[in-house]
Amino acid sequence: MVVEVPIGAVIRQPVGVVQRPESGSIPDGPGSYQFKDVEGRVIYVGKAKSLRSRLSNYFQVNLPARTAQMVATAETVEWIQVRNDVEALLLEYSLIKQHRPRFNIRLIDDKSYPYLAVTVDDQWPRPMVMRGARRKGVRYFGPYGHAYAIRETLDQLLRTFPVRTCSDNKFAHHEKLGRPCLLFHIEKCSGPCVGEVDAVTYQGHVDELIRFLEGDTDEVVARLDAEMRAAAADLEFEKAARLRDRLNAVGKAIERQQMVADRNEDLDVFGVAEDELEAAVQVFHVRRGRVVGRKGFVVDKVEDLSPAELGARILEAFYDEPPPIGMPRQVLLQREPEDVEVYERWLSGLRGASVTIRVPQRGDKRALQETVAHNAREELVRHRLKRATDHNSRARALNELQDLLDLPESPLRIECFDMSHLQGTDYVGSMVVVEDGLPRKSEYRRFKIRSGQGNDDFRAMEEVLTRRFTAYLADREKPASERGRFSYPPQLLVVDGGKGQLGVAVRVLEELGLDEEIPVASLAKRFEEVYLPGSPDPVRIPRQSEALYLLQRLRDESHRFAISFHRELRGKRMTASSLDGIAGLGPARRTRIVKELGGVKAVRTASLDQLRALTWLPDTVAEAIYARFHDG
Repeated sequence: MVVEVPIGAVIRQPVGVVQRPESGSIPDGPGSYQFKDVEGRVIYVGKAKSLRSRLSNYFQVNLPARTAQMVATAETVEWIQVRNDVEALLLEYSLIKQHRPRFNIRLIDDKSYPYLAVTVDDQWPRPMVMRGARRKGVRYFGPYGHAYAIRETLDQLLRTFPVRTCSDNKFAHHEKLGRPCLLFHIEKCSGPCVGEVDAVTYQGHVDELIRFLEGDTDEVVARLDAEMRAAAADLEFEKAARLRDRLNAVGKAIERQQMVADRNEDLDVFGVAEDELEAAVQVFHVRRGRVVGRKGFVVDKVEDLSPAELGARILEAFYDEPPPIGMPRQVLLQREPEDVEVYERWLSGLRGASVTIRVPQRGDKRALQETVAHNAREELVRHRLKRATDHNSRARALNELQDLLDLPESPLRIECFDMSHLQGTDYVGSMVVVEDGLPRKSEYRRFKIRSGQGNDDFRAMEEVLTRRFTAYLADREKPASERGRFSYPPQLLVVDGGKGQLGVAVRVLEELGLDEEIPVASLAKRFEEVYLPGSPDPVRIPRQSEALYLLQRLRDESHRFAISFHRELRGKRMTASSLDGIAGLGPARRTRIVKELGGVKAVRTASLDQLRALTWLPDTVAEAIYARFHDG
């Protein structure tokens, strides 16, 4: 959506003393506002029907504790005015996604739930388990709690809807062989790979499967029942028995889709259970009256919100991207958001048709709401048991590090660097980041060593640290909106190694003028010793302490990250060297033959007949490949 040119103001004050702007300078219209810290990082994003009215609320005397902490941390406040409330809502969440402010609520336990997906755009569509981002040309059903639930459902349905479930590579393999796989022989596939079914009949199976998964089950049950009775009447008892088994399998699949509403109703039902720190959320997807999927996540309540405001925030996060199974006609909440009309207009825009938000008061929908809320309460209890350990241990670890390493503040952001190579080849470096004691994988970075220094970890570490902190200094001089990926300094820099690596890090920071700003330490593998600048003796961190566990996890993660990058580069180099220089085998053909035969080793050991059987590969190229690995 196009937003008007920003009408903004920036008020800069000393650190943590953001002052109230002149009321006349703030527009009395809808928009989004952003509080920023001394580093220019966005620490909170909000929206308002009236920016003037909302911002004035932040400069009262008696603020809630978390709001007061945010205002005390902020150095500047900015705003962007837009045309209406829906645009303010969209802009707010767009900025939250972009900046991940520390004082906005966060989804901290959002799992990648599996869906049953049907690849309707394929020549021969197939059902499969799929996770991740939504793809074009795919119909989604779910989400399911576990992938095995999808496989069990499919196994029950394949005798009734005999569509292929094999990968494209396996399909092509059996197509070349001219022989179907086992699933064809046990009547769980109609054999499109060998021409046992025509395209029209196969598409009919796919369409029936999709209708069944959508909840339109009566037609399938009625057809199977009629065919079973007809076969029995014709004394074809074996056929009748097979149809009876298919009918039973379909019945079991239907039982998985619990009927909870009228057949013409499409709902998303939200249940929320919260405490002072977090909230557990459960969402049931109801399509055509049946529960076809569910999803759960946990929200970190780092801002002060009423239950209605929390529900609104959850809606914003959940429908940031429409569910793969499609938008519902109705959303059921426990409490209605303040600006319910704004949210209805926003959701209607996503669906392309009307969406209503309701709080059920009685009847079946109220009972369903209670069921979802009960699931949320149970999930919060389970999460509390884990959280009691996780929160306390992370806090103890950061506090212990501050005390043991004599840091000026608790190290909320820690960066750890490691190197990896094999006898000086494919030299790489890694940077992993921990924020608030948790890995921040979006901030991880990988470095290819450019200096060609051979087997010299010190020079490699010097290059990586110089590149990282030179980029930080360059970014620091830019406006906040133009800063890049190295914009924020760590409160603790950790290098993997002993005194030598520590000396390299100290030298780099001194040369860049950052030695007074960024504390540094090294973690030696032997005895898990921590070395600090200017101290000949290591700091002995108690072996059972949370601080040592955190440093060990950080060091191990940086080592894993560096090793994985090194292996990736080495694999590419080895692949290129073994298949490089073969006449007629360019990059596209090389990629395709490795994929179809199952790896470089399979290409090297393939017979000449196997290579010639690849219809897209010219015989002269097949002979050149065979000659490369078999002559002499």
